[in-house]
Amino acid sequence: MTVMMKAKEAADLVYEAVRTRVEQLNGKGVRPQLAALLVDGDPASAYYAQAKRKVADKLGVQFQLHTFDKNVSEKQVLDLIDRLNKDPEVHGMMLELPLPDHLNTPAIVKSVSPAKDIDGITPDNKLATITGEIGLYPATPQACIRLLKHYGYRLAGKHVVLVGRGQTVGLPLFHMLQREQATVTVCHSRTPDIGAHLRHADIAFVAVGRPETVNRHMVHSELVVIDAGINEGDNGRMIGDVAQDVAEHVAAITPVPGGVGTLTTALLFENLLKAVDIQLQARGGEL
Repeated sequence: MTVMMKAKEAADLVYEAVRTRVEQLNGKGVRPQLAALLVDGDPASAYYAQAKRKVADKLGVQFQLHTFDKNVSEKQVLDLIDRLNKDPEVHGMMLELPLPDHLNTPAIVKSVSPAKDIDGITPDNKLATITGEIGLYPATPQACIRLLKHYGYRLAGKHVVLVGRGQTVGLPLFHMLQREQATVTVCHSRTPDIGAHLRHADIAFVAVGRPETVNRHMVHSELVVIDAGINEGDNGRMIGDVAQDVAEHVAAITPVPGGVGTLTTALLFENLLKAVDIQLQARGGEL
């Protein structure tokens, strides 16, 4: 019988640890605070920003939401980021992407302090993800690995097929999997037969942002599948990058929704507390 690797239990463990640490910090006069920057016009980004506010409230984390008009100038965005970078009471920043076309996204991302970049999207944190040095790693790749381990699967020595090489999930996940001592094969849009690789894999991570990229004819009964995709189906329902009937033909799989995305949100707040520690250490303190 297929194991459905739901993320609620793993996420609850993270939230419990975050809540405990927030209370400890509060007792020492530090109130973790998160600032989200949202440019009006993308309903999905607005929804996710509000969802994070609700989680922050439950965890006792201070939350700021800064919303810009869709015609905002680049200078206005950069000025706010500069102010938040310099504010010692703001410990983390989330830049809700995508930004409108008239804004220079790479320049804006680069302007965020790496020590406050809890999404792990700045150049410094991308480099840290590659090298394994201290930094804030992107939450979704972390969630992929954490969820796999939560269910008792190991990566060292396993043949892993990674479908997708995007900047947000695939590429950082590739480097993180290598540090886990996995043997990694990367498939992408130019790979002629993805199924040929999946049929010889122990574990598959699928992160391409396209529904039903992997179907039941590509998999085998011993395969463990981590689906990092989030797409809107024809009926408005959230679906992954793996076809739904694949679940009947593999050993284990993450559901969508209720899988990687659920744990990703929790790990953003874990990253926030890591950002607090990085900033305190930079000032010569430790709590």
